[in-house]
Amino acid sequence: MDMLETLRVLNSCHGPSGGEAGIAQAIRGLSAPFSDEITTDPLGNLIVRKRGRGPKVMFAAHMDSIGCIVTHIDENGFLRFGPLGGLTPAEIAYAPVRFANGTRGVLAVSAQAEKAFKLDDLYIDIGAKNRAEAESKVQVGDTAVYDTPAYQAGDRLVSPYMDNRISCVVLLMALERLQQSENDLYFVFTVQEELGLRGARTAAFSIDPDYAVAVDVTSADDELDTKHQCSSVLGGGAAVKVMDRSVLCHPAIVEKLCALAQAEGIPFQRDVIRFGGTDAGAIHQSRGGVVTGGISIPCRYTHTPQEMVDARDVEACAALAAAYAGAELEG
Repeated sequence: MDMLETLRVLNSCHGPSGGEAGIAQAIRGLSAPFSDEITTDPLGNLIVRKRGRGPKVMFAAHMDSIGCIVTHIDENGFLRFGPLGGLTPAEIAYAPVRFANGTRGVLAVSAQAEKAFKLDDLYIDIGAKNRAEAESKVQVGDTAVYDTPAYQAGDRLVSPYMDNRISCVVLLMALERLQQSENDLYFVFTVQEELGLRGARTAAFSIDPDYAVAVDVTSADDELDTKHQCSSVLGGGAAVKVMDRSVLCHPAIVEKLCALAQAEGIPFQRDVIRFGGTDAGAIHQSRGGVVTGGISIPCRYTHTPQEMVDARDVEACAALAAAYAGAELEG
């Protein structure tokens, strides 16, 4: 499975929080050769199962992205919008965006905005001359996503929505390389993580796993002038999560992941982050509790139109996920 091309396929889908059907369909097709059963639950989570007689192991990677939802179309054809997930004004100003129907535009800043502008000072310009023309292309309630390319620069990959399409790629790569496992495996591509871990919560309740691993990006501690609120760096290998704001990972699963990485010669690092969260935050509190950990890909410039990861870290994460899926676990 080609990492960059698979990422491009997923990014070509329209999949903001609450509208993940297109990307779910693409992942269904990519995962079908490696699965025993594929289902979609009422909330939209895509559940790819490889049956086994051992413990239930749930892997979760959210397939939704942040985005914009149109709230008003003015008389000049400009679109006001609200956020779907975490949008920061300075990080998204003048980014190109696209709607599900192919309409394109730019996130522009009001000429009346102060120097320290807010999200409400931004609007989407689709080139319409007036409200009537704009409404022929876009309706209130339509959603827009970043429309920037994915490319490779040496060992680094740059793309919109590494958070969290690159983790979907990791799970697909793990499925492809997984030969055999006694464990009952559930690879779950979750919805609405960016709006509060919603899909992971319902999926974990339904599956009732014995163990779970959330796969997501993590902030990189090697950006310029970092304040060292996180620990992982690009090129350091798979980031075995210890803590973020949503979860303290179970010590047993942290130890198991580190031991597997050492045994298999997989580059790894320990991931501590003082902010943010992943699907692990909802999963570990499901029912009577789930032994939960995380495998993360260090990522620079998260939630911007151009995020950056290291391809070697992606490979390491896929190898570690496959190793844990095939490991002997207590039932």
